[in-house]
Amino acid sequence: MSGTQHPPSARISRRGATPGHGEKGDRVRALWWEGRTLRAIDQRLLPGRVKVLRLSEVKEVAEAIRTLAIRGAPSIGVGAAYGMVLASFSKGKDASPERAAELLASTRPTAHDLFVGIEQVRRAWADGSDPLEAADAYKRSVVEECRAIGEAGAPLVTTRSRVLTHCNAGALATVEWGTALAPIRIAFHDGRDPFVWVDETRPLLQGARLTAWELGQEGIRHAVIADNAAGHFLHRREVDLVIVGADRITRSGDFANKVGTYEKAVLAWENGVPFYVAAPWSTFDPKLERGEEIPVEERGAEEVTHWGSVTMVPRGSSARNPAFDVTPSKYVTAFITPAGLVAPQELARVLSERRSRSQGTERSAYHPSGPPRPARGADTRGAPSSSSPSTSPSTSPSRSSAREGRVVLPAPHRGTVRGRATRARSPR
Repeated sequence: MSGTQHPPSARISRRGATPGHGEKGDRVRALWWEGRTLRAIDQRLLPGRVKVLRLSEVKEVAEAIRTLAIRGAPSIGVGAAYGMVLASFSKGKDASPERAAELLASTRPTAHDLFVGIEQVRRAWADGSDPLEAADAYKRSVVEECRAIGEAGAPLVTTRSRVLTHCNAGALATVEWGTALAPIRIAFHDGRDPFVWVDETRPLLQGARLTAWELGQEGIRHAVIADNAAGHFLHRREVDLVIVGADRITRSGDFANKVGTYEKAVLAWENGVPFYVAAPWSTFDPKLERGEEIPVEERGAEEVTHWGSVTMVPRGSSARNPAFDVTPSKYVTAFITPAGLVAPQELARVLSERRSRSQGTERSAYHPSGPPRPARGADTRGAPSSSSPSTSPSTSPSRSSAREGRVVLPAPHRGTVRGRATRARSPR
């Protein structure tokens, strides 16, 4: 594994790359294939240093995913797909689709995209097709779907909307465009002037380090806030809508995302603020019904107790570090998908119809032979047991870059909190 700094490929000029949008800055590219190597921005070093990793072996890709150099569900899926390509270049008895798939699947258990990306290349390799062509096709589909998410969600971001987001669901997390940030990007480059509240997102500050860096690259107005300040701004009516990404979404609409998302959803609900979840089709796991079935990764306690070499807690204090939490669907106003907005109560039907239309061609997810192994140094207390069905990643719905018709939301979208009805305020 080697690295270079400030490469031109890490940023894509607006000119010519996205027809119909103005030149208000460059958009970020998280990773790309060059020669016979996978290049990826090392997200652990941002914003202080821009370094591009040159990954030439599957074990290097697995380590980059495990240690968060590559992170964000869609980027993890694409990175794993190219990791499979690198494994196909290897020689000897260990160079097999199953061995490579098992190695990559062991890195992080929650993101469904990881298993979809692995399977697209594993199947091609096992069938004698070109693994690189399969990885390239999967990458293109992710980028196209994220762009479509931006187009579908941009009308929600009106002139001078104030948007709250959590963690990083931008280009760094999705190769290009983003999920939660894609509607904001499209709206901005269409001449609107949104403002973004950026949750810092402890313990690793993906919001403060990564989302703020991306927004700054494009000149989008924003302010970083402490995680605990979100309720303050929601209560003061200084937030018009919340948009977050996701790592796995069940067919009921329960979903996993970076820890801290659940409390933002509850606060948005309590204050009548619309709460949207943006994701490509590879993030939806139709084999899971409820959020309790999602495997939740718990990482090492040192991410909580230390910041670099500085100890943040008293000697002898223990810590827990779930990387994700699960939000019930009742708090979701709508999912922003490549095909448009989907209400939670319509999600199972939409996923079923997608599968029916693509019988025999759907993009499935890799099933490891055993439960996912925890990341190095991770503490899995509180994670599902090995006997739980949630430890077996499941088949994803088929993917398509084409629009498949918008799903009309019930109007108004209503819910009940503590026995009383609430109505989400429309974005101003």
